Amino acid sequence: MHAGFPCFSKDIQQVMRLGIGDHEVPELVDAVAGPVLAAGMALLLKLGFGYVMRDCLLDREQSDRAMAFFDENFIFNDPSAPNGQRFYQGKFLLRTRKPDDNMNVWLRFCSEPEKLFVETPFGRTINSLNVVETDVVDEEEAAALERDPTKVDLVICFKDIDSIVGMVGRDEVDVVGLLLENVVQLTGNVGHLFKLGAIARNIELELGLNSAA
Repeated sequence: MHAGFPCFSKDIQQVMRLGIGDHEVPELVDAVAGPVLAAGMALLLKLGFGYVMRDCLLDREQSDRAMAFFDENFIFNDPSAPNGQRFYQGKFLLRTRKPDDNMNVWLRFCSEPEKLFVETPFGRTINSLNVVETDVVDEEEAAALERDPTKVDLVICFKDIDSIVGMVGRDEVDVVGLLLENVVQLTGNVGHLFKLGAIARNIELELGLNSAA
């Protein structure tokens, strides 16, 4: 199980960098407010995970690429599901253990299947803005989400804001080490961690990026 953690960390950082295009990740100081950091993470994750499916409403070739990427990463064959398919609908809560931090991000994939596709002059394509949903929630909302397995599959809980800020600009992060050092705690179905990392890695491969970049 541990073998999947290091690549997850590196790939997710690359996805967050993609979320702001060609710009450097802004330097975050230790005194940054939790909600501000949460809002930044929420935006970068949404844009980063949607990056490869961008502009598919305007370009037939890009639409085809986006649909192929979506099929590979978000669709499973399931004879019991309508049309024999179901969508990957992983739900994650990223937060810290310090209540005063108020740093909570709720991340979901394909949360509203009826809004995933739109019709265009060149056929059905992905509505890239609805594949990934992120919300910033307060401590009370986060606590309620954490207790509800229908709303969250995996909770990724960092020690504090400083531990998140310290990871953002690093090329190598040993997640196993972070777990052993009690910097990160995981609660829920850890299998979703591998799926999250796999999607991030496939974004890199699709765009021909070096994960160490």
